[in-house]
Amino acid sequence: MDLHWLKPLLGRTSPFITVFLDATRAESAGESEAADRWKAARRSLERDGAPGAVLDEIADLVAVPTGVRGPHGRVVVADGHGVLVDRVVAEPPAQTVATFGPVPDLLPAVRAADEAVALLVVSVDRTGADLVWKSAGGPRPGTGEDGEPLHETVEGGHDDVHKTRENGLSRRGQTRAEDSWQRNAEEVAAFLDKRVAERTPELVVLTGDVRAVALVCEKVGQQVRELVVEVPGGSRGAGAKPDAFAQRVHAAVDELRAKRRRAVLDRFGQALGRGEAAVTSLDDVVEVLRRGQVAELVLGEAALGTLQEREVLVGLQPLELATSQADLDTLGVAEARRYPAGVALVRAALAQDAGVTFSPDGAADLVDGVGALLRWSDESTPSEQLLTQSADARRVRAIP
Repeated sequence: MDLHWLKPLLGRTSPFITVFLDATRAESAGESEAADRWKAARRSLERDGAPGAVLDEIADLVAVPTGVRGPHGRVVVADGHGVLVDRVVAEPPAQTVATFGPVPDLLPAVRAADEAVALLVVSVDRTGADLVWKSAGGPRPGTGEDGEPLHETVEGGHDDVHKTRENGLSRRGQTRAEDSWQRNAEEVAAFLDKRVAERTPELVVLTGDVRAVALVCEKVGQQVRELVVEVPGGSRGAGAKPDAFAQRVHAAVDELRAKRRRAVLDRFGQALGRGEAAVTSLDDVVEVLRRGQVAELVLGEAALGTLQEREVLVGLQPLELATSQADLDTLGVAEARRYPAGVALVRAALAQDAGVTFSPDGAADLVDGVGALLRWSDESTPSEQLLTQSADARRVRAIP
């Protein structure tokens, strides 16, 4: 998971505003409903003392449609000077989140990152291709964060693409057409290889003319081939059914998200079973985060509410954290605050460039609803080997 866009939050001073809204567009939810949700959130933030100028900036942002079809949410995080994060989330919240306090509520923002998939949709025909860069559940579409174009076109240099009949089927015409298809597909594939190497999407959706799709698939390099999913129903020209195609693309993105999550949770389960390179329980995860050992933080979705109710002691720096004052005293931390555990863990993970994966209920064996995959371990690293071998493991891991 790419969390680089959350890094600006670490260098900012409190207080922070966090807003998590249902941003479903007018056709699905009703324009007045979306406006009413923001008005209610603003009133709550004003009562808590949030600065009016920053709320005005957020209001201007949320008034602009995201351009996303179907139900979705939006996460906005700001400090006292202005907006720092504006992110689209695939699933809208069950209820609006609007907080103003000493730390940003990072869980909605990290959830957005967990859902984000950078994808490239390539619509091909026998003359060329249209490329559309997207971020499903990621940055607000149309922002062009990295300055790159969101739409690109590549045209082959060979336009003899039609088979002809003159007194029957012309073999020469057929050969010329097929040769043009091949050469145009080669040019599309070469352009695709270059752009994918430069921008590294996670998913390449290939659609359009069936013959052209097959030819391009044959000619792309290994990097693109590993990312390509063929999705029927798209087209460079008129005649496509955009809603049906969008649903198929959405299904492909969901499949990638699930595959990505399974890969992390499988690695976590295997490492935990071996009693090395993985830990679980709040105390052990806090310890390895403090030591900078974490490659991936694993949070149980069913335990997120409980994690927000529990508290962790945190110093001025993100890695100065502990579950007891005695541990914090050992670190020599003179000044500490109490943060909700979920916020403190995510903040520490972000500070050491760790990823965050959300585990569906029952998908991972977690104590306290939290675990971690480690970059490295030594003799002093907490070990879960005895716990995993215990006949009481199921009872222990059920502790709320």
